[in-house]
Amino acid sequence: MTSAVSSNTRLVAALLAAGAIGGAGVGAFNALQTPASAAVSPPAFVAAGPGATPVALPDFSQITERYGPSVVNISVTGTTQVSNDSPLAQDGGDEAQDDPQLSGPLGELLRRFQQGQGHPGANRGGPGAQQEMPTRGQGSGFIVSDDGIILTNAHVVRGAREVTVKLTDRREFRAKVLGADTKTDIAVLKIAASNLPVAKLGKTSELKVGEWVLAIGSPFGFENTVTAGVVSAKGRSLPDDSAVPFIQTDVAINPGNSGGPLFNARGEVVGINSQIYTRSGGYQGVSFAIPIDIANKIKNQIVATGKVEHARLGVAVQEVNQAFADSFKLDKPEGALVSMVEKGSPAEKAGLQPGDVIRQVNGQPIVSSGDLPAVIGLAAPGDSVRLNVWRQGAAKELTARLANADDKAAQVASRKDAPGQGKLGLALRPLQPDEQQQAGTDSGLVVQQASGPAALAGVQAGDVLLSINGIPVKSIDQVRSAVAKSQKSVALLILRGDSRIFVPVDLG
Repeated sequence: MTSAVSSNTRLVAALLAAGAIGGAGVGAFNALQTPASAAVSPPAFVAAGPGATPVALPDFSQITERYGPSVVNISVTGTTQVSNDSPLAQDGGDEAQDDPQLSGPLGELLRRFQQGQGHPGANRGGPGAQQEMPTRGQGSGFIVSDDGIILTNAHVVRGAREVTVKLTDRREFRAKVLGADTKTDIAVLKIAASNLPVAKLGKTSELKVGEWVLAIGSPFGFENTVTAGVVSAKGRSLPDDSAVPFIQTDVAINPGNSGGPLFNARGEVVGINSQIYTRSGGYQGVSFAIPIDIANKIKNQIVATGKVEHARLGVAVQEVNQAFADSFKLDKPEGALVSMVEKGSPAEKAGLQPGDVIRQVNGQPIVSSGDLPAVIGLAAPGDSVRLNVWRQGAAKELTARLANADDKAAQVASRKDAPGQGKLGLALRPLQPDEQQQAGTDSGLVVQQASGPAALAGVQAGDVLLSINGIPVKSIDQVRSAVAKSQKSVALLILRGDSRIFVPVDLG
């Protein structure tokens, strides 16, 4: 008997390593023991090795059977304006799935994945003429209230004239869009039905990296497709002007999965599948979901008022790298470096200054610059927030009362650093009174020539040097003194045109 059990255990372990167990076709999974309260079958345990704690293989079939009926297929029809010169107008092919908000080298690889399709227009007109083309698309969603409230992505229903919801029992309903929030990519639909199956919502805050998760949706129009994987990371910031700390998973997500639920191993929805990282337009093992805690908060605002309000602090921030950490005497390169403070903004009223490094908001750590707009954007206008700020080598506590963002995201400046060595390499002169008035500052020095480390870091002739390591400079002697006190690097606040950015300069 002992020999048979040992043999079976080795067989199961071998199948697990080969990705043969799990039923989703996405490879071998880590394991998570499923609590009895989830009303699923007892898990099968597999020994990971001599002396190791047995791990459990989740049975997603029970979750699918119980909560699968709460997942819906969403079909949308609408129109779009296209030029007769575009491929869509010329051959009536698939509608472009690229989102115009996702641009740049990384943005080209990040895709929102509504499955869309266009149709040829009847009247093409002359070359370059604009025409209205009918379009249709498909996505996913899930029921959160038995009276017909459904959550999905805002981009699924963007521009839709007609939205149809299809249940797993094949019934179809015309849906009303109660509201949509582009900042978080959440939309709320309503259908005229009752006693509907409802998905159980969990807490993203309790989700752990490495946990098993399950997605149900309609990839490529294949309704109620089930895929599974693990949580790869939490709190991901993406270059898409959103205010969402995404959940990253390796669950197989494809066009049509957009808006579908992400379940944990207890059958609770922990996220809404929203974006993929892809070179081909298909699954490549990097998918992103909106935390359900955020989605539920947005849903409540839409149901109550039909709109969503986000808060605004009024700063432009950029990443803190090792050079900035050395310049500002930080223990490690974390936080959001303030490069600009809007006049009359909550940030200015709270006393924030360029050169401050925001390290915490209401006790929540700000590790990367993208964490700040995510935290602030999800607060409510009028909320007071406590800011832990690092200024000139010391911690400082500030309080800001947030304003309304008016759907305009906080700006996040970013800059790649260039290495350099030796002295600063700047030829400077004081600003003339008319130049001070034009620049809107009573301090600063004009860069006449940049060479050496400063030039390698990107400083250019015509830039205005406003401060070094957060200390305003009005004279060349102040610059020399600041550089002399620095060891590895200095952080220069540069005014270029209408933009203010911090530039780290390696002194060697």
